[in-house]
Amino acid sequence: MADPLRLYGLKALVTNAASGIGEAVSRTLIKHGATVLAVDTINSGVEQHFASVKGIDGHTANLTDATRMPALIEDAVDHLGGIDILVNDFPLQPGTPISDGDAALDKLLESRADLIMSICRSALPHLKKSPSGRIISVGFLRSIFAAKGSDAFATAEHDLAQITRAIGAETGEFGITANYIQPGAIMTPASRDAFRKDLTLRDFCIAHSAAQRLGEPVDVAKVALFLASDDAAFVSGTGVAVDGGRTGS
Repeated sequence: MADPLRLYGLKALVTNAASGIGEAVSRTLIKHGATVLAVDTINSGVEQHFASVKGIDGHTANLTDATRMPALIEDAVDHLGGIDILVNDFPLQPGTPISDGDAALDKLLESRADLIMSICRSALPHLKKSPSGRIISVGFLRSIFAAKGSDAFATAEHDLAQITRAIGAETGEFGITANYIQPGAIMTPASRDAFRKDLTLRDFCIAHSAAQRLGEPVDVAKVALFLASDDAAFVSGTGVAVDGGRTGS
């Protein structure tokens, strides 16, 4: 864990990377030697955002249409020369926070599953060529769920866990690991907007974290770094919650 360049020479594709968790992951990976293609939507400003950052190139793409994932992977391979690390995060933001029993959750989970499976399967031929193939998927923020959405939040994590186990089982024989990170209430631009509209949701998230605070994107990025490195070479099909601990109340 002490080697500052333990990702030296590796090539990473990070989606939803213009800000928040994706930005923090991109910057953390390059600090440890990786080269990163940071991808976000056409209006995100991702290209300008990373224009002066050595080791990161910004790129725009459609991140909500699963049928566009094969083209995105080909663009990434053309740009990077290959893919060793795939970090999946998609800008699937509901119009209003999701409560328990909200029918919008099913559509959100279906969209996420289609996107993850499409990008992973498109990347698999390239990851097979890597000595350190890594797939890391990032779960939905706690802030997209209402205070009365704890069961929905748990359902979303369980769904991501199932997807990740399936991918891990499919890729393990090639030495490729697949894991997920489940953020809690992390202060991203999307979370800030949600909390601005509903301060009681912010207070709920703080009260239900054992750490009694909101997390920062770098808290998630540090876990992504571990999962991307050789330190996690025998960790696959599982997840890490980055939420400061839950009070259980």
